[in-house]
Amino acid sequence: METKTIRINRRSSNITEGKSRAPNRSMYYAMGYEEGDFSKPMVGVANGHSTITPCNSGLQKLADAAVAGIEEAGGNAQIFGTPTISDGMAMGTEGMKYSLVSREVISDCIETCVQGQWMDGVLVIGGCDKNMPGGLMGMLRANVPAIYVYGGTILPGHWKGQDLNIVSVFEAVGQNAAGNLSDADLREIEMRSVPGTGSCGGMYTANTMSSAFEALGISLPYSSTMANPHDEKTNSAKESAKVLIEAIRKDIKPRDIVTRKSIENVVAVIRAIGGSTNAVLHFLAIAHAAGVEWTIDDFERIRKKTPVLCDLKPSGNYLAVNLHKAGGIPQVMKILLNAGLLHGDCLTITGQTVAQVLKDIPDQPRADQDVIRAIDKPMYEQGHLAILKGNLSPEGCVAKITGLKNPVMTGPARVFDDEQSALQAILDGRIKPGDVMVLRYLGPKGGPGMPEMLAPTGALIGAGLGESVGLITDGRFSGGTWGMVVGHVAPEAAAGGTIALVQEGDSITIDAPQLKLELNVPAAEIERRRAAWTAPAPRYMRGVQAKFAFNASSASKGAVLDDY
Repeated sequence: METKTIRINRRSSNITEGKSRAPNRSMYYAMGYEEGDFSKPMVGVANGHSTITPCNSGLQKLADAAVAGIEEAGGNAQIFGTPTISDGMAMGTEGMKYSLVSREVISDCIETCVQGQWMDGVLVIGGCDKNMPGGLMGMLRANVPAIYVYGGTILPGHWKGQDLNIVSVFEAVGQNAAGNLSDADLREIEMRSVPGTGSCGGMYTANTMSSAFEALGISLPYSSTMANPHDEKTNSAKESAKVLIEAIRKDIKPRDIVTRKSIENVVAVIRAIGGSTNAVLHFLAIAHAAGVEWTIDDFERIRKKTPVLCDLKPSGNYLAVNLHKAGGIPQVMKILLNAGLLHGDCLTITGQTVAQVLKDIPDQPRADQDVIRAIDKPMYEQGHLAILKGNLSPEGCVAKITGLKNPVMTGPARVFDDEQSALQAILDGRIKPGDVMVLRYLGPKGGPGMPEMLAPTGALIGAGLGESVGLITDGRFSGGTWGMVVGHVAPEAAAGGTIALVQEGDSITIDAPQLKLELNVPAAEIERRRAAWTAPAPRYMRGVQAKFAFNASSASKGAVLDDY
């Protein structure tokens, strides 16, 4: 007997008829599908909703709106879940080592479901830091028409006339330890800093990545700075779904949008808004997933010609909700476009080019706000994230250099092989002005998982040491970190990088203007130490951490797992 099969062609949603069709269609009928549904596009909704974190606890209403939009536009929604790790909750604990790992898990989930179910398109919804790069990497691997819906920023908390956000708590801990804040005030700040749903409110990693996705053209205009509790966020999710259905009809795919020129646009916008150091790591990984040639040195190339236009936390004064009211990312992009700092011909998910999307945006920022500066009155003439190199980091590392009174420092190394002992040294008052803290064995392989160092950097700020103490690490920093900090040092300590050879009291120079990170020890002595160094035993031998540590590339290549 002849046997025929059936499958859904995800590009046309046509049916290849066959005799053995019952097993395939029957499973759709079991979910309420009717005959006419098989001519409609099958659209995945990757829903990051969870009650793990406020960043994601407000996503279900957006998923519901997206499903309604898909159905109204003539598609069938197929909902599946993606996990999340709350960086803010995990910070300073062993759990923080799962944060970057979750980027890979999320991208694997999306690639697996979209490819395994042969979906015609996918709408990804996420809120916390790794939801976005993980989501886009999965979208790029599957390369079917796709759109990203950011969960939205959080509204500010308030205490004693001050706006609060999650970083307020970490800095308050340092103030309390230094005797400059009462226990009662610390408790109130802790209780009031996060008043509801949404992602951390400053230009930290979540809002940096959402802004980058809008600039990239994979999210809708203005959507990156909307607040999760507001109705416009829900309405934008529904509109995003309708735009996706049209993109499926036009066959606009992620790799049509994510190109070298569009990544240049993104990096310019990240510079202009004062975005997170994590954007460097994530866009190296995103470019890798897109098959786009992009290196860590390209970030420095864009930095040198792009000013900082926005006065945003952590080093500035305002939150993402203030940026939204001031004109949002479209206003920033229009200023950059007029200055010749953006490629206006890049395609967006709407089918329009960047220039077409920005056509009706004012050429100048409004005079009644000071969140967004004019191009001739920037916060800083050049971007804030510099790529430093030297004998301590020959592959490069990432430093935040704007807002520092003294961008050059030479001091004695205070060496720590874990985050917790470094934090305790700060809280105990053992770190003094002029010291250079070295936090190592915290890279992609060594952590493993390259945890963020917000607890010690926040404690330094709270203790009044943010300008006078340097901190270098092969780990990462929170988007909320600022001060004399240098992260992503590569090669990392666990791979035998020079950072593993630093000894207590060694002289280290951080020179931001000269883009240098140097261990001031004779080369012969460094090589003597290298010959005597042995790699530490892996911290994990099973599970996702072991797999990540075994496969992760250098931070200078995005810490990706498939750089074979």
